[in-house]
Amino acid sequence: MRSWAVGITGASGAIYGVRLCEELLKRGVHLHLVITDAGWRVLNEELGFRKEVLENHLATFSSSFVLHRIADIGASIASGSYLVEGLVVIPCSMGTLSGIAHGASGNLLERAADVMLKEGRKLIIVPRETPLHAIHLENMLTLTRMGVRMIPAMPAYYYAPKTIDDIVDFLVGKVLDNMGIEHNLFTRWGDKHE
Repeated sequence: MRSWAVGITGASGAIYGVRLCEELLKRGVHLHLVITDAGWRVLNEELGFRKEVLENHLATFSSSFVLHRIADIGASIASGSYLVEGLVVIPCSMGTLSGIAHGASGNLLERAADVMLKEGRKLIIVPRETPLHAIHLENMLTLTRMGVRMIPAMPAYYYAPKTIDDIVDFLVGKVLDNMGIEHNLFTRWGDKHE
């Protein structure tokens, strides 16, 4: 069974993280989920999800997930000896991105990201902020130079999206592509033109 970790932070766009979790669970991936304190606030404000509501929602797709507490630095994913394929931070706040870029390991999500870097595993970050200033860009560049995949939450329009779900699915599909997980969440360029 494939196993991935997902982090949801306090950046706007909680739907991206929830949709990725749904898609992973639908595909039989074992999921380790970490949500920052600010992430819980945004989940509640944007989607009405408190802890029990989110757990029940995800369980409708599969029970193959673990919701880790942000302060649990003894969790499985805090150790390089525990095998997961990688970690996706979606959406990623600039505060969390900074903590990862500077090796802070101040909570479980930052520590799990540090583990991915030191073990040479996949780390995918979906930054969600605008406008960006030089510190944001420097932190992204630092991580990109270390092999981190940076997938900004930017919509595409070439496939003529009709709904917000279409726009969300496009981004989640791009993340799944980078995870090496097959999907059909959007029409690829050339698919309808050839």
